[in-house]
Amino acid sequence: MSDVVEKTLTALPSLLSLDSQPGSAKLSSTSKLGNLIRGITELTSKHEEEKLIQRELASIKEQVSSPNTSMRQMKELMVRAIYCEMLGYEASFSYIHAIKLAQQGTALEKRVGYLAVSLFLNESHELLLLLVNTVLKDLQSTNLIEVCMALTVVSQMFPKDMIPAILPLVEEKLNHQKEIIRRKAVLALYKFYLIAPNQVQHIHNKFRKALCDKDPGVMTASLHIYLQMIQENPEGYKDLTASFVTILKQVVGGKLPMDFNYHSVPAPWLQIQLLRILSVLGKNDQSTSEIMYDVLDESLRRAEMNHNITYAILYECVKCIYTIHPKSDLLEKAAKCIGNFVLSPKINLKYLGLKALTYVVQQDPKLALQHQMTIIECLDHPDLIIKRETLELLFRITNAQNVTVIVEKMLDFLRVSTDDYTTIDLVGKVAELAEKYAPDNEWFIETMNTVFSVGGDMMQPDIPNSFLKLLSEGFDSVEEDRKLRLFAVDSYVSLLQGEPGKLPQRFLQVISWVLGEYSHLRAELQPSTVMRLLSKLLDTKNTSSETKTWVLMTMTKLCEGAAGVSVAQEVSEAYSSSLDTVLRQRAQELQHLSQDSELRARVVPRDAGLEPLEVDSSLSFLDGFVSEALAAGAAPYKPPHQRQEELAQAKALSLEPYGLSLPISISSCSIADRQSPTLLSMSSGLSGDSTDLSHKGGSTTLKLDGVKRVWGKEGYLAQREPVEETAQVEVPSPFRSPSQQAEADSSHSQTPTPVPTPEPTQEKQQLASSLFVGLSSQSSVCLMGKSESAPQRFRRKAKSPSSSSGASEQISNSLVSAPSTVDNLLCDNLLDTNITSELAVSSPTQTSQLSQSLTTANGTCDVELTDTKGSNHSLIRDISVAVAADPTPHEDPDKPKDLCLSSHLPAELSGFSHSEITPLCSNQSLDLSACHVQQKDSLVLVVFIYNSSDSDIQQILLELDSDDLEVSGVCGSPVQEVGSQSVAVCQFSLSVKRPSVHVEVSGMVSYQLPVGTPQSAQFSYNLPLTSFIRPLTLSTEEYGTMWLAFSHDTKQNLTLINEGQESLAATLNVLKKKLQLHIVEIIGLEGIVACRLLQDQPCLMHCRVHAGTLAVWLRSPVPDLPDCLMYYCQRALQEH
Repeated sequence: MSDVVEKTLTALPSLLSLDSQPGSAKLSSTSKLGNLIRGITELTSKHEEEKLIQRELASIKEQVSSPNTSMRQMKELMVRAIYCEMLGYEASFSYIHAIKLAQQGTALEKRVGYLAVSLFLNESHELLLLLVNTVLKDLQSTNLIEVCMALTVVSQMFPKDMIPAILPLVEEKLNHQKEIIRRKAVLALYKFYLIAPNQVQHIHNKFRKALCDKDPGVMTASLHIYLQMIQENPEGYKDLTASFVTILKQVVGGKLPMDFNYHSVPAPWLQIQLLRILSVLGKNDQSTSEIMYDVLDESLRRAEMNHNITYAILYECVKCIYTIHPKSDLLEKAAKCIGNFVLSPKINLKYLGLKALTYVVQQDPKLALQHQMTIIECLDHPDLIIKRETLELLFRITNAQNVTVIVEKMLDFLRVSTDDYTTIDLVGKVAELAEKYAPDNEWFIETMNTVFSVGGDMMQPDIPNSFLKLLSEGFDSVEEDRKLRLFAVDSYVSLLQGEPGKLPQRFLQVISWVLGEYSHLRAELQPSTVMRLLSKLLDTKNTSSETKTWVLMTMTKLCEGAAGVSVAQEVSEAYSSSLDTVLRQRAQELQHLSQDSELRARVVPRDAGLEPLEVDSSLSFLDGFVSEALAAGAAPYKPPHQRQEELAQAKALSLEPYGLSLPISISSCSIADRQSPTLLSMSSGLSGDSTDLSHKGGSTTLKLDGVKRVWGKEGYLAQREPVEETAQVEVPSPFRSPSQQAEADSSHSQTPTPVPTPEPTQEKQQLASSLFVGLSSQSSVCLMGKSESAPQRFRRKAKSPSSSSGASEQISNSLVSAPSTVDNLLCDNLLDTNITSELAVSSPTQTSQLSQSLTTANGTCDVELTDTKGSNHSLIRDISVAVAADPTPHEDPDKPKDLCLSSHLPAELSGFSHSEITPLCSNQSLDLSACHVQQKDSLVLVVFIYNSSDSDIQQILLELDSDDLEVSGVCGSPVQEVGSQSVAVCQFSLSVKRPSVHVEVSGMVSYQLPVGTPQSAQFSYNLPLTSFIRPLTLSTEEYGTMWLAFSHDTKQNLTLINEGQESLAATLNVLKKKLQLHIVEIIGLEGIVACRLLQDQPCLMHCRVHAGTLAVWLRSPVPDLPDCLMYYCQRALQEH
């Protein structure tokens, strides 16, 4: 007992110095960290803070170096060191101790250690290598907290060279039973993909599995990887479009748990991510875009709340609609949405509207006309961000007719702007507009002078370089070249005669070069006069050494005559002893060349810029020297990138000697070794996801097959695509009548209501007519990035003859690739794997349109289409309508027009309800149709085989199979022969193996004609899960017993049918009628319902009216049945 008391008394001082609760967020009055923070807040100067922090760091250093410091004390020391580093003071001595704390401490201490390491070190820090073993050990731990901490550190920072050491362990965590582990593993792989994409190419199929994860958080994490990969290679992931659309439909429909809602908006950041992915997939692809039209319309309609996150979703919807292949209805809705944003009195929404208008104005330039007065008002808006975005919009609609007004507005903003980024950005835009749309030489030179003066030395160096190149190369007209250069010389001489000391250095350098090259064009201007003006620049204090070098080079070109030589000698003597070696060299050159006119004429000939220079890029004149050096034993030349790669390889760590206990040895951890046999066998079906490294830099040549040529030496090539012209929508003017305005407001309640626009003043109307001139007719539109009708004024001379083709390339409407079963992972475990809700039957024309509008690639869909020859097949999945096998069915004139297949139903099935008979496949000889008949305890699929030929069909073999259903034949013997113009019937009994919202039966029919080779056709038949649901009659006591025994459940709030006092009863009756449910009992505001899934798989429902909604709780012993039934309950109530 005395030992226990002694240990307690020994531990009391340390306990009192820390928080009584380790997890408490409050600082104890005796905590050293709390004392440090309070001491810093009481200081009055930065110097006092430095002294206090230095004392604190010295104390921390002494304590962490002491062998008597416990792990708990080390934890507090690390927290104090983190705080000092946050204030900007280096605590590098604590880095190694943070790593030790992460290696040796308890779970809470390891957490602090990992936190300190992630804050102290970067990815290239050498101490980070010491953490690799700790991460490996924690990844193999059975403690979930340790695994989470290790994955968090890996996803934040990890050495690129050490990825192979932990990659197998991270891959294993994708199959972990805990959602948080799987989510963090996906984020870690996303980090690996960003820093070393080649390391994770072999596990792209596992990314697809993460996309299908039951946990929405894991699925959301995988979207980061897919967005990155799709942006790099959109063609390789077209097959996933239907899956992304399905996920977005579920999110918009509120199928995710309530935890993902933000201000009652379902998973807004997930919606934004999916919209960005869809915009990349649907760009310039009509067939892919048609798949996402419905969900985009639904997203626009669902965004009803006036909240910032809703506006963000609307903005992404608008961008997506204008990025993908256009559809008139969606374009009109997006245009009205933009208009409501622009007309909003709120600054944030107005900025969002301008941002969206700037993005879409290239596709629909007339849209800017609808809001021209609002744009004019934004030019005078007090908020600078609104002004800047308005100028960006005007930049996009600039043409040859409005360039002077728009450039003047930009320059006015530049003169008052104090933001460096805005200045650099606008200066570049003004220079681009001036070069492209300048009306005359005087305006061009004056505008560029203003650009150089306002932009100063902050502008990008390519702006003055491009200007000098434009003057040097000349244009199509020699006379125009001379006029432009003469006006530039006159302008620059007048500037030098004024106050050149106030001009920026880059502008002075441009002036020096132009005067040196072209001042001789003005006959009355003496070279000595120019040299005296330039010599004044040398005496100015603000002139930099680089500018003085330009001036000395200009003087070297102009030193003619006695007066010029005299000025040159004075300048050369002044700078021949300069400490700047470059200036001293230029002064020596000036001195020697001014005394030897013949040498100067050869070194700096006049009009040398007009002669093309032949540059020997291969340096062939050095071949002899190189050959001699190599023969003498010199090392061959290596490019810089090759030297860096070899240096990196030399510094790379060798992992082979460490016998790490990994599932796969690191020494053999190559990409090919880690592939599964399934992936290797199916790699040919993966579009862009295979292990072939050619896409990631395996080839150094660009593949330009099928790529439009849109950029040339003269800038953007004039093109006009008829598809875009026909898709443009005429949006009504914002100045509408009150009735029209009310109608627009009621139809678009999801966006802010625009305020009435005041009557524009005459001055603003005149400004609008100047700014938006050229946008009224499509023929005169001249946009940045679009075709222009007026020729460009400054058009550089072509260096070599070239021909351009104006023919526009057509985009393929569908992508067909070989089927792959690897991608069937996408069809498993999704909350809702189908697009529509109930079995629909399409006519052959509708069916062919649907089949043409879908992208049949990589197993996204699973209906096999067979042409009339039965040779080519495509795989399609997730369509609730059975697609006809013939993409373009033809009407046979000899075929009966009103063939009634329902009369061929077997007599034992005629008394039961059946679905509409749906065509399955068709060719010249054989037509297959089907329907399903709902019996009390079974579901029968009836297949009709119609022989439309004039001869008998023999050796008929009909085979059905399904992953979701048990299929068994009902008839005693299969059909072997069908006579001419007759119908045969086959029956199959269906039962559910694995619940899914829509289940599918695939099949193949083979037959033999009297003349010819054997024929075959493939088909599929989809039917909703509700076809298998039957009422389950129970008592309340039996219901309670079964409820407690079931473990799989789901919860969701559904729409309540509002019919007064009987709302609950009315809602349950609707569900009973549409889904064949049995209402067990209704007690007050609660009700219990039961049903069963063939064969004998029960599902129970508990309903409660709460806050005007119906809170539904489903339970079943079958894992996926509650989710599927919840989906149909939601659809049934929405359609009522």
